[in-house]
Amino acid sequence: MSDATVDEGPVGDGTRAVRAGLPEPVKHEPTLPGPVFAAHFHLPGEVTGPYSYGRDDNPTWTLLENAIGELEAPGRPDVETLVFASGMAAISAVLFSQLRAGDAVVLPSDGYQALPLVRAQLEAYGVEVRTAPTGGDAQLEALEGARLLWIESPSNPGLDVCDIRRLAVAAHAQGTLVAVDNTLATPLGQRPLALGADFAVASGTKQLTGHGDVLLGYVAGRDAEAMAAVRRWRKIVGAIPGPMEAWLAHRSIATIQLRVDRQNATALTVAEALRQRPEVMDLRYPGLPDDPAHTIASRQMRRYGCVVSFTLPTRARAERFLAALRLVEDATSFGGVRSTAERRGRWGGDAVPEGFVRMSVGAEDPEDLVADILRALDESAE
Repeated sequence: MSDATVDEGPVGDGTRAVRAGLPEPVKHEPTLPGPVFAAHFHLPGEVTGPYSYGRDDNPTWTLLENAIGELEAPGRPDVETLVFASGMAAISAVLFSQLRAGDAVVLPSDGYQALPLVRAQLEAYGVEVRTAPTGGDAQLEALEGARLLWIESPSNPGLDVCDIRRLAVAAHAQGTLVAVDNTLATPLGQRPLALGADFAVASGTKQLTGHGDVLLGYVAGRDAEAMAAVRRWRKIVGAIPGPMEAWLAHRSIATIQLRVDRQNATALTVAEALRQRPEVMDLRYPGLPDDPAHTIASRQMRRYGCVVSFTLPTRARAERFLAALRLVEDATSFGGVRSTAERRGRWGGDAVPEGFVRMSVGAEDPEDLVADILRALDESAE
């Protein structure tokens, strides 16, 4: 897929990904400079310039932040991006920098399983927390008077989708800020800022970096004052990525279009194969034409993601299925080049049946992956 910016003509996702955030070329210097390991920088006299202390800024972060910004908001120099030590660090930075005692926030009731922990902490600080499901734009019913609306679309792990633009319009009409967790979609799947959100937030641990070897998060925002508060929160709590992690993330972004296209296409193939199995219930993948989320997802998403969810009849059946898989690792997280799956209920915090399986489709050959899944379903039958 491609789109255009005013000054550079058509630029496809692959072209943008491999060049995102690169500095101006300098003879005999690497195209992507290595990580800068520095707790402090030479700083004689007055404090001027971009780099003074390692908790505040780092040249390796800067290149990565530029790269992510180019993916989340191409052609938008007014958008600022900040990287964090993890996705939860990024989520926390937005919530705790924007909310005060007496404020109200609307969270998804079917979102990431760490959100109940966040809710408890917000309530301890005197913030009113309201929740509503993602599907059916149900968060609109809880929006009145809220300071911040937190959207997760597609939701994790249930894969429901809401109309981000509709919710953003309603929120802004009453002065409510809007943040969208874009982890599952990635910037190649949807661009929340273009849909009206004030913040795009994500765990870069997942498909953005795609190799299961980096913990990272980021926040991209278009309001300078709001982003200054996010930056200040990062400085206060020190939720910063290491330079090596930032460099690895930037290197990995170069292949995101290749990975995402392969994984998304295979995810659809896997979903279509699972749809033929009578023991598979409540199959969800937004790319399936008959999925409840497909109509809205098709309007606002450019790609549907690499995660497929479904339910097997019992906990025991799900555990036998996972144990029988050979090409799919029984592991948490998603978005990596190696397929993973897990019985999500083992963690608690998600309102899912005991046999619910979240599967992250990797970059294996689709025919091999489908054959492994179907064989595991056969072998796990009682």
